Amino acid sequence: MDPRFAQWLALRGLGSRKDRVADIFDEVEEDLRAERMKRLLARYGGLLAGLMLLVVAGVAGMQGWRWWQSRQAAQVAGTYLAVNKAAAEPGADAGASADRFAALAAEAPPGYRSLARLRAAALKAEAGDRAGALALWDEIARDGSVDPLYRDLGTVMWGLHSLGEGDQAAIESRLAPLAEGPWRASVQEIRALAALGRGATEEARQLLTELTTNPATPQGVRDRAGKLLAGLGG
Repeated sequence: MDPRFAQWLALRGLGSRKDRVADIFDEVEEDLRAERMKRLLARYGGLLAGLMLLVVAGVAGMQGWRWWQSRQAAQVAGTYLAVNKAAAEPGADAGASADRFAALAAEAPPGYRSLARLRAAALKAEAGDRAGALALWDEIARDGSVDPLYRDLGTVMWGLHSLGEGDQAAIESRLAPLAEGPWRASVQEIRALAALGRGATEEARQLLTELTTNPATPQGVRDRAGKLLAGLGG
């Protein structure tokens, strides 16, 4: 075929027979795809529409749940602050305040539940209910659903208020796993007091000295350690 004639045919969409056959197959394939889509929609269109509605409803439900959680958290925060403020008022009944925190803990989401339980235990101790406070701190310390930070604080408070009673070595043993955690300074202070309780003065002096010389020790803990050291003769 004359090249110029072939070019003329190509410009008018009339290329070789092979090209025309390929174009026809492409058109047929496209038509078949369209036909299959029509059949799918005819057969499953209702189901697909239902699935889409479920997806939309699921997204809306999740947004609604998050809004409800946020609203509940805000309400609990307000209640927590109000109960805490009332407990701090001069002459406030510590036992009654502990009961209010316990009631709040029963309905609060996880974070505020742990805080309310810790405050309830502290107020029980303040009211003279040492056994009740120790039981609650121990319960928090052993509760796997509680955030590890609060769980460890429960152990620290249990250890602090167990000093002077029972086996002091057992208190130190229970606190030992927390020696490198975020409560390490408080743990070391309690260990020093427990050592004093069982007559291990030199061990207590060493622990207290470490607290006073460690720049990471909180100021309050450092001050108390210094006073104890002074009482031991430095």
